[in-house]
Amino acid sequence: MLSNNTLIFVAALLPVLIAIYIIYRKDKNNPEPTWQLVKALFYGVLSAPLSFLLSVPFKEIGLYSEESTTIAGQLALAFFGAAIPEECFKFLMLWLVVRNNKYFDEHFDGIVYAVCIGMGFAGIENVLYLFENYDNWLGVGIMRALFAIPGHFFFAIIMGYFYSLAHFASNVGKKPMYLMLAIGIPILAHGLYDGFLMVQSVLPDIACLLSIAVLILLNRLRKVSNKHIANLLKKDGVA
Repeated sequence: MLSNNTLIFVAALLPVLIAIYIIYRKDKNNPEPTWQLVKALFYGVLSAPLSFLLSVPFKEIGLYSEESTTIAGQLALAFFGAAIPEECFKFLMLWLVVRNNKYFDEHFDGIVYAVCIGMGFAGIENVLYLFENYDNWLGVGIMRALFAIPGHFFFAIIMGYFYSLAHFASNVGKKPMYLMLAIGIPILAHGLYDGFLMVQSVLPDIACLLSIAVLILLNRLRKVSNKHIANLLKKDGVA
C-alpha cells in the first residue's frame, strides 16, 4: 500500500505531467531535448519562491492585504498578491531558459518551454496546497486538477505564444508589443481567475455566479489556447 504522503505527491504532480505530455506530443517536427524540458520545469519550480520578491514588497507598501473584506481588496490580493508576481517571474524564467537556447528554433517551442515552466510552478504550488489540506487532500486535489492546473496551463500557452511571435518577428518594431502581450494577457487572465474565486469570500450570496464566471473564463482560455497552438504549428509546417 502506498503511504498517504506518496498519494498526495502523485495527486499533485500527475495532472502537471499530463499537461506537459500533451504539449510535448504536439511538438512533432523537432522535439526539444528532455534535459531542456527538465531545466524549464526546474526553473518553473524556482519561480514560485522567487515570486515572493514582488508579492511581499507589494504587501508591505499596502497594495493588498490578505485580511481585506471588500471586493476591491480581494481583487488587489488576486492581482498584486498572486497574478502579477507569479506571471512576472514565470516570464523571467522563460527568458532565462530560451535566451541562448539553440534548440529554440521553431515557433511552437515557445509554448513547450512556457508550459514546462508554468507546470513547474503549478506542481510545487499543488504539492503545498494538498499538504496544507491534509485531511481533505483528495477533494482539493481533484478540484485543482480540474481548475487550477488547466488555468496555469492556459496562462503558459498564451505567454509562450506571444513570446515566440516576439522571438521570430521579422518586424523588429512589433517585438515590444508581443512581449507586452506575453506578460500582460497572462497577468490579466490569472488575476481575473483568482479574483472571481477570492471575491466569493465577501459575496457568498453570488458565489455560484462567480464560479460560473470561472468556468466561462477557463473555457474561453481553452479556445484561445487551442487557436494559438494551431497557429504556431501551422507556422512550423505541422498539419
